[in-house]
Amino acid sequence: MSTRYAPHVDCRKDEARNGIRERVGTIVGSRGPVPLALWTPVDVLPRHLVLVGHGAGGTKHEEYVVALARRLVRDFSMAACAIDGPAHGERRSDGDAGVSLQFLEFAQLWANDPDLTDSMISDWRDTIDVIFKEGFVDPASNVGYWGLSMGSILGLPLVAAEPRIEAAVLGLYGITGPTKDRIRIDAARIGVPVLFLMQWDDELFARDVVFALFDALASRDKILVATPGAHAEVTPETFRRSADFLGDRLGAEKVAK
Repeated sequence: MSTRYAPHVDCRKDEARNGIRERVGTIVGSRGPVPLALWTPVDVLPRHLVLVGHGAGGTKHEEYVVALARRLVRDFSMAACAIDGPAHGERRSDGDAGVSLQFLEFAQLWANDPDLTDSMISDWRDTIDVIFKEGFVDPASNVGYWGLSMGSILGLPLVAAEPRIEAAVLGLYGITGPTKDRIRIDAARIGVPVLFLMQWDDELFARDVVFALFDALASRDKILVATPGAHAEVTPETFRRSADFLGDRLGAEKVAK
């Protein structure tokens, strides 16, 4: 009988500052190394974990990823983690090659690699397994997901496939592109609470395909938030609202200031 590979993590950075502990390392997973960043409270064992998926051209240490992770730790005593996406960040032999090249190479993979989505699902599952196995969070912790644009292209199928995920923030994407058929099918499998974000003037994804994706989500607890602006002009208020949504739906109490 075969058993599922047991991943582990090699940490190269572990430091605490202003009440937040950051660990950076590499997960030795079932399909090779996965670069990881994890943020947790210094003095509390988290009872909630949020996976944060970055967009195309970014990395696990993109400014908004780090800011969101720290907000989740600071406001809700959650743990938050991010991993580099395919052809991004430390997955590259040349390191962070810049937005344009990473975006282009992801687009090529999206169009030509039929295993891309399932590989990323496997990496995220290894990430959850490691964080629980290493005792970085309470063993009874529940899990949420946050990911926009590429974070939804690869993250929406994860939310559909992974039963440990209990709430999600998705968006800046629609039913379009090389994996649109899978996205439509997977959206119909999602029943957890979803906050769905869109930019009203998005130059990458037209409103009709974005509305179609929101409509396809099977969840009865789903909220659509549309904000004026282009694809990359997500507002600080939108990030705050998405953190509050995950805190509420995952049952995390807000930390008293």
